[in-house]
Amino acid sequence: MPGTERGDLELVTAALRQAGEIARAGFAGAPQVWEKSKGNPVTETDIAVDRHLASVLGAARPDYGWLSEETADDPARLARRRLFIVDPIDGTIAFIKRRPEFVICVAVVEDGVPVTSGVYNPMTDEMFTAVAGEGAFLNGARLSVTAREALPGCRMLVARDVIEHKAWPEPWPAMDVGKRASIAYRMALVANGHYDCMMALSTKQEWDTAAATLLVQEAGGLVTSHAGERLVYNQAHPSHRSVVCAGPALHKAIMARTDRIKLP
Repeated sequence: MPGTERGDLELVTAALRQAGEIARAGFAGAPQVWEKSKGNPVTETDIAVDRHLASVLGAARPDYGWLSEETADDPARLARRRLFIVDPIDGTIAFIKRRPEFVICVAVVEDGVPVTSGVYNPMTDEMFTAVAGEGAFLNGARLSVTAREALPGCRMLVARDVIEHKAWPEPWPAMDVGKRASIAYRMALVANGHYDCMMALSTKQEWDTAAATLLVQEAGGLVTSHAGERLVYNQAHPSHRSVVCAGPALHKAIMARTDRIKLP
């Protein structure tokens, strides 16, 4: 593991565990909640975690750029070769409803590609980590996506109304469909083989997927848009139209159904 990535991973995991203490305290209490926009809630715990991560990570790596859901975007990040992409709480609705399905996400992105990442569920103490070229791990145990090839009977994390939509030219086969509030947690559960695949056909922000993208890739899976396009990070407009992740064979089977559709 190159020295820079080793140091970044140690920094990220330590910061995530500290942030987890803040999140657990908020989960146990009654944090203030408001809406940033209709249907888009945020809590004072989101803000507290964001401020903590910005302070710790920024002090340690002042030359890195910064992109976070809860920080006003600074276009100066576009000129930085390396930056942190952060989601203080991915799955805020689950947090508000006291469901332990939210995670804290930190990725280090270099030249548009995640190279170090941590995704931490503070309620289950699941620490997912990855470094480019070194594999993905859950609390130190190496991860691998499943070798599933066929869609019928596979375990997919997807909104049921998406696969049941009447616009599909061919109905999807019967699958074991699951649901989690956090997009990053869904992707992490594909990386550790708990689910075979994940599909989201609505716009996701870079902070939703950056850290988990590296997890899936280092676990042997593929992460693309519904059209098979690679996800690039640190864009001027930091979002992706869709996200699909799975092992290579199952990813190909999904692409056969999605790569020609036009999303609204």
